[in-house]
Amino acid sequence: MEQLLHYCWKHKLFPLEPLVTADGQAVEVIDPGLHNRNSGPDFFNAKIKIGGTLWVGNVEIHDRATDWFRHGHDRDAAYDNVVLHVCGLIDADIQTHSGNHPPQMQLTVPPMVEQNYQQLLTTDSYPPCYRLIPSLKSLTVHAWMSALQTERLEQKTQAIARRVELCDGSWEAAYFVTMARNYGFGINGDAFETWALNIPLNCVAHHRDDLFQVEAFFMGQAGLLETDTIPKYYLEDALKEGYFTRLRGEYQYLAHKFGLKPMDVTLWRFLRLRPQNFPHIRIAQLANLYHQHRAGLSQLVECETVEQLQKLLETCVTPYWETHYTFGSTSCKTQKKLTVSSLNLLIINTAIPMLFAYGRHRSNQRLCDRAFDLLEQLRAENNHITRMWQQCGLDVHTAGDSQALIQLKNNYCDRKDCLRCRFGYEYLKRAESQ
Repeated sequence: MEQLLHYCWKHKLFPLEPLVTADGQAVEVIDPGLHNRNSGPDFFNAKIKIGGTLWVGNVEIHDRATDWFRHGHDRDAAYDNVVLHVCGLIDADIQTHSGNHPPQMQLTVPPMVEQNYQQLLTTDSYPPCYRLIPSLKSLTVHAWMSALQTERLEQKTQAIARRVELCDGSWEAAYFVTMARNYGFGINGDAFETWALNIPLNCVAHHRDDLFQVEAFFMGQAGLLETDTIPKYYLEDALKEGYFTRLRGEYQYLAHKFGLKPMDVTLWRFLRLRPQNFPHIRIAQLANLYHQHRAGLSQLVECETVEQLQKLLETCVTPYWETHYTFGSTSCKTQKKLTVSSLNLLIINTAIPMLFAYGRHRSNQRLCDRAFDLLEQLRAENNHITRMWQQCGLDVHTAGDSQALIQLKNNYCDRKDCLRCRFGYEYLKRAESQ
């Protein structure tokens, strides 16, 4: 309930009866203040008239007045400047660290707002605000979608920044790790990130012109060049073909030379995975991309269109993998290139966030703007999340739209955080006005 009190205060969704303090003084909320999500009072710099006197200061909100003492605010000088204590129930007088007794006001959530909030929390349909969506104004939808786009890029920027730290400040290495993670296409994302962080790119660079050695590096560090990783019914064929044995021998030489240690092979997942997404195939594609000098940040920054990015990231496999999905298991011959949809996913999840993050790092607004432009150039992703929103009545045209709606579901709907969602705000406001 306290969260709903916060919401009603922030948006001034007050009951129809006059607001008064516990001792009967009239309250007029001129400015509810700036919502503080960190430690300290809940709202900063509020402007409130109490009994005709204008007060400028902080506001604290609790379900019960006794929560003031339970949270230790009476012993914390940070709460000395509280000019109003707002409660769902006033069950005690309060006192600040300095000995003052701030005025208290009991706030009742309007019944229709509370009723509608409970609907959002308890409805079985998904998303819970589906009734409202068809009637939303296009300006409201566009503004919230734009904010969600930025929020998602900011979130990905934070993840990239953490990878830069793990890579000792190297943006080139962080780009490789980010790309590798997205080569996992969800299921093996964590494993690919672990693998990429285990690749000593400074060592691989000495052998970059030899694709066989690059593949030996990559497969070996993935833990895929041990005989016990090959199913018994494929092992004999794998050894007979010779490619596995040659790769393994090359990796053993490189491992001794550079002191390499492979990752835990049990991190890779194969269950319910399409063969074209097997780690062997994706790693072979990454090896080819790296060998051709098309996995570098400098090349990425030079790309200005979707077509240029698709050409940059396009890759295939070495001849052995044209007829195999794992060591020893043969398949029909195919170059096993990335599909256009896979390339677009890599652009959305790797290239665009990297451009945005690097632009922020270099204070280069042009790169940040290019990231948004590219999202608008790409068609929307087709997945269960975008289809769900389309069924609710939202138009989903561009990758910017689909990324915004993925952010909305993952960070708001799944967490039942309707009070921070602009659709949720419209839902409550609409109910309150009925």
